[in-house]
Amino acid sequence: MREALLLALAALAGGTASAFFAPVQVLNALAGLEDHRRETDIAYGEGPRQRLDVYTPTGAGEGRPVVVFFYGGGWEEGERSSYRFVGAALASRGFVTVIADYRVYPQARFPDFIEDGARAVRWARDHAAGFGGDGRRLVLAGHSAGAHIAAMLSFDHQWLKAVGLDAGTDIAGMVGLAGPYDFLPLHSATLATIFGPEAQRARTQPITFVDGRGPPAFLATGPNDRTVDPGNTARLAARIRQHGGEVTTRTYDRADHRTLIGAFARPLRLIAPVLDDTAAFIRKTTGEAARS
Repeated sequence: MREALLLALAALAGGTASAFFAPVQVLNALAGLEDHRRETDIAYGEGPRQRLDVYTPTGAGEGRPVVVFFYGGGWEEGERSSYRFVGAALASRGFVTVIADYRVYPQARFPDFIEDGARAVRWARDHAAGFGGDGRRLVLAGHSAGAHIAAMLSFDHQWLKAVGLDAGTDIAGMVGLAGPYDFLPLHSATLATIFGPEAQRARTQPITFVDGRGPPAFLATGPNDRTVDPGNTARLAARIRQHGGEVTTRTYDRADHRTLIGAFARPLRLIAPVLDDTAAFIRKTTGEAARS
């Protein structure tokens, strides 16, 4: 563990923001410093990508807020084991945290990954109590493509309705980190294949479905993001406000696309207080008193 900490500190001294995003293995090794328990490889569906891990706070407790986190990867890649540092960080703040895999391209197209997300949320709602959580205090969160999934589930009501939930009443809040919410037109042949015919693509954009009935949102970005235009965050926030919804935004001056999520881990929290702000939002929106 000491060697992992030294590696991360050395990376932190590297200079540019992108340079000090330590390898994920280091971030996950440091996750062992967080106060949490983890249960892995739990099925929420029948497919090989329909599995999840659950991170829980240590010590006695029940009725805790529940966070379902979706990672990024351009809807093409990613695996839940790479995000132990996120699950551990959130669990250490008192939240039962579910990190789910979901189907990706080329095996999947829109809306397969949205449907998987809805199934994972349904599982979290049904099983939260077994991990000390309260399924009625449920927050959806995601980074990059995962933020797109969280936003689609929060604002396009059809997906959670299909699993017997209502985004307006069953979801307490939505956290979007460096998310693509309004990214048409597409400039990638792969994305064009993932999201289907041009005439239908507006239905793949979270901003299309904002109507004032979605949950409160916390949206964060960094001005140095060269992967997802920070304008996505500004436009979604403006649309939510236009419809009378509740949204909080943060722009972290030192963060780029990767370091925004990397800052959940020790010692990269020096980059941006995104974990603190996320935790404060979750506590507020789920009605939990702030912890010291």
